[in-house]
Amino acid sequence: MKVLEKKLNYKFNNIALLENALTHSSYANEMRNGITSNERLEFLGDSVLSIIVAEYLFQNFKSIPEGELTKLRASLVCEKSLCAFSRELGLGEFLRLGKGEEKSGGRKRDSILADAFEAVLAAIYLDGGMDVAKKHVLRFILPELEHRDDGCFKDYKTVLQEIIQRNPEESVSYILKSESGPDHNKVFEVEVHLNSNVIGTGKGKNKKQAEQMAAKQALELMGTKI
Repeated sequence: MKVLEKKLNYKFNNIALLENALTHSSYANEMRNGITSNERLEFLGDSVLSIIVAEYLFQNFKSIPEGELTKLRASLVCEKSLCAFSRELGLGEFLRLGKGEEKSGGRKRDSILADAFEAVLAAIYLDGGMDVAKKHVLRFILPELEHRDDGCFKDYKTVLQEIIQRNPEESVSYILKSESGPDHNKVFEVEVHLNSNVIGTGKGKNKKQAEQMAAKQALELMGTKI
């Protein structure tokens, strides 16, 4: 367990929580001596994960509407993502599996690995509290956000707005300049204006994305690190 604690960057006060988080139902069913599976921890971890990711997106992506935030959160906490996080930690090699599950390749099964990530998160939360759990989750979520190439996931508009607000007499506006292409594959072009001056242009699959890309160009031209 010390090896896994090192990978988690967290030392448990109650190591039994981590052991429980790694116990698959197949193992618990085979042993039948009071050992419980990680299913309850998985249930709790799912909720802890959701609130941590939702809060981070709410605080840091202020110009993105609810619908897009929901989609972004869902993509970050889906089985595919959690499985990847679990593999990064090497959780598969620490799982306690029943003989049948072991033989059928359970240590590499996506659903089991994703569930294990949530269970371990719950164990960390119960042992160390929300701040520790948040640090653990963001360790995986932040790089994932950085790797997204969709401009709408990087909130350049808010960054630009915060810079402009330092001068109360200045104002920013976004002007749709063109809309082209078929309905199923439109391209929008937007200009961002500082008062009456164009300070950036951007294109995107929708107006919001084009606005974000225009704000990004404006920040780049201003020499702002983004």
